[in-house]
Amino acid sequence: MSNYDQLHRQCRTLENLFDAKLTSYSQLVSNITRPGGDIESSGSGERWKDLEVELDELLAKLEEINEQLGKLASNPELMSASMLRAIQRHRELYQDNSRELKRTKTNVKHAFDQANLLTGVRNDIDAYKSSAADSLLAERGRIDSSHRMTDDILQQAYETRSEFGRQRTSLAGINNRMQQVIGTMPGINNLLSMIKSRRRRDSIIMGVVIGVCMLLLLSYLWH
Repeated sequence: MSNYDQLHRQCRTLENLFDAKLTSYSQLVSNITRPGGDIESSGSGERWKDLEVELDELLAKLEEINEQLGKLASNPELMSASMLRAIQRHRELYQDNSRELKRTKTNVKHAFDQANLLTGVRNDIDAYKSSAADSLLAERGRIDSSHRMTDDILQQAYETRSEFGRQRTSLAGINNRMQQVIGTMPGINNLLSMIKSRRRRDSIIMGVVIGVCMLLLLSYLWH
C-alpha cells in the first residue's frame, strides 16, 4: 500500500506537470504563426528545444512509474478495485499524453518550417527591394549626370552664340570704319575705279590676243 501510494502520487504530480508543459509547448504554434513574429528575437527556437527535452524526460518518467504500477497490478490480491482502476487510468493517460506529444511535435515542426520559409521569402523580398532601390538610385544618378552634361552643352552653346554675336558686332564695326575711311578719302575710290577699269581692259586685250592666236593656229592647221 505504501509503495502504491508513493507511485500514485508521483504519477499524479508528473501528469499535472506534463500537462502544463504540453500546454506551453502547444502555445508555441500560435506564437510562431502569429503575423510579424520573429522566431530568433522572441527566443521561440530555444524554448521549443527546451520544452521538447523536458516533455520527453517527463514522459520517460511516467512510463517508468506506470511499469512499476503495472507490476503491482499483477498481484490482484494485494490491490483493491479502486487501485486497479487508478492504475488503468494512469496507463490510459500515459498513452494519451504520448499521442498528444507526438501530434504537438509535428504541429510545432510544421509551424517552424512554415515560419522559416516565410522568413526566407521576406528576406528575399527585402533583398530584392534593396537591389531595386540601388538600381533606381544608380539610374537616377545616371539621369542626373546626363542632365548636368546637357546643361553644360547648352551653356557652351549659349556662350558660343554670344561669342559669334560679339564677333559679328566687331566685324560690322570694322566694316563701318573702313567705309568711313574710304568715304573721307575720295582719291582712293578713284584709284580703285581706275585699277578695276585697267583690269577689265587688260582682260579684254588678253582675250582678243588669245582669240587671234587661236584663229591663226586653226588656219595653219587647215592648210
